[in-house]
Amino acid sequence: MAHTEAHPKTGASRHPLLGKASSSMAAAVAAFVAWRRTIAGRRALADLTPHELRDIGCPELSAPKFVVRVGLMTDLMSMR
Repeated sequence: MAHTEAHPKTGASRHPLLGKASSSMAAAVAAFVAWRRTIAGRRALADLTPHELRDIGCPELSAPKFVVRVGLMTDLMSMR
């Protein structure tokens, strides 16, 4: 009598890369949506006045500050 073995069929997909591609695509779409929401939130906050920002409990947006020390232009011109 011939020796036979029963091998259970595994549930592995015939296209294993398809699952990885779809999950990476979903992650990319989620990152894009989160980025768009962040940009929309920043634009909405930028349009508010300082009074409105205080009303909603947000500190005033810190604008970039450019500080020039006294005599800087004189020093720069002397280096020229």
